[in-house]
Amino acid sequence: MSRIEQLNRRSEVEGRSRGRWLALSVLVLAVLLVAVDATVLGLATPALSEDLKPSGTQLLWIGDIYSFVIAGLLVSMGSLGDRIGRKKLLLTGATAFGAVSVLNAYASSPEMMILARALLGVAGATLMPSTLALIRNIFHDPRERSLAIGIWGATASAGAAVGPVVGGVLLQHFWWGSVFLINLPVMAALVLVGIKLLPESKNPVAGPWDLVSVALSLIGVIGVVYAVKEVATHGLTWGVWAAAVIGGGCLYAFVRRQFSLPSPLLDMRLFKHRGFSGAVLADLLTVFGLSGLVFFLSQFLQLVQGRDPLEAGLAELPAAIGAVVTGLVAGRSARAHSVRVIVTGGLVAIGVALAALTVIHKETGYPLLGAALLVVGLGAGFSFTVTADVILSSVPKEQAGSASAVSETAYELGAALGIALLGSVVTGVYQSFTAPASVSAEAAGAAHESLGGAVEAAKALDPQTGAQMVGAAQDAFVDGLRLASGVGAAVLLATAAAAWFLLKGQELQDGIEH
Repeated sequence: MSRIEQLNRRSEVEGRSRGRWLALSVLVLAVLLVAVDATVLGLATPALSEDLKPSGTQLLWIGDIYSFVIAGLLVSMGSLGDRIGRKKLLLTGATAFGAVSVLNAYASSPEMMILARALLGVAGATLMPSTLALIRNIFHDPRERSLAIGIWGATASAGAAVGPVVGGVLLQHFWWGSVFLINLPVMAALVLVGIKLLPESKNPVAGPWDLVSVALSLIGVIGVVYAVKEVATHGLTWGVWAAAVIGGGCLYAFVRRQFSLPSPLLDMRLFKHRGFSGAVLADLLTVFGLSGLVFFLSQFLQLVQGRDPLEAGLAELPAAIGAVVTGLVAGRSARAHSVRVIVTGGLVAIGVALAALTVIHKETGYPLLGAALLVVGLGAGFSFTVTADVILSSVPKEQAGSASAVSETAYELGAALGIALLGSVVTGVYQSFTAPASVSAEAAGAAHESLGGAVEAAKALDPQTGAQMVGAAQDAFVDGLRLASGVGAAVLLATAAAAWFLLKGQELQDGIEH
């Protein structure tokens, strides 16, 4: 090969390399979009509660309907991207995500807010599987892919950090709906740049998109999660039994149908790979243990410790910083030590940090909170990054959309169940507090709906009585938060033990794919 040919070949390779990383910069914008949206809601909850006056049940629905819908649709959308093209689905979903964010910002009632969050879930279901699937198809060198996944995860964590800080600034100067409008410039940049930089990819032999499977998946997941949520809140009722039976029946029918289809929506044989199944289970239970705590922590910082929204956002930064740091080195660490050591160690770290939060009280100083959040972030960065890598590397690149969707479904389903069950633990303990005898039944009822409702109801009472009621409500809220932290810690430590066995012998790939 002549010197000129060598230089041309090197230039071509460098150009493709730059193109991969530029394409990744577009994909992480989509991750940023979803991560920012998820975190600013928790920060805006007190102001939203004061304005829309949702009941305790409505507040939980506002918090978790997004996760319910996105969990029910992720498998379907991941499979759709495999069929019509992941780039096309990503850019369409990003446009819809930005448009529906406007509806969230201007919601005028709890019911409208719940509907807007559900529609945002439909749009969000198109984004995360598409980004991971495109990474799987763009990066053929496993070491490069590990780094790309680390950047992908670090961006999600950075979004979790940017969301509260930017949201805190907005909440100090504008109404709560402004936190959703920050999605618009990110969406616009993603679409405009993505059109130019992202390569299209899809499964050339994927077959038709089975609408019956789509319906079974959606109804099944939502039915089961709804039943879990309701039984935790209201006990076993006929409605709960009906939802559980319908949801479980639909999921059973979905699995049976996948085995009978020549081109299934989800190839169930993926779960025969022990590393794949172990990584999915670790993701689901990890997010379950974390999500309920994270949802209520912003309320603790603001409504119990009296921090303003910006200060509360800054207080949560250590978790994101820890996740960014470990996410970037997780792949290298897993190759140096082993997948199960890194994943199990990350899960144990999160469990220990949650256990430390079982001793918090109203006057707990920030050093304990900040240290616990930092350890949570460090553990999550290791665990989530490596499990995402394991899931993607366990399947052929043609099935990347389906595999990514399974990973994200575990994440969102864990979030929905965590908010439902751990949130119900917090709410159940909270509602047991006793209001002062002189408080009217109407004011006491409003106070028992949520901590935000108690703070608002106290404004109409004389200062001494109001302070007594808010103090009792805060004590009950903290008791619930401590109990939820203990449950979360137990779940994480049990998940660590399971991961140690399920991920035995699992290694990340090293050879370059062709």
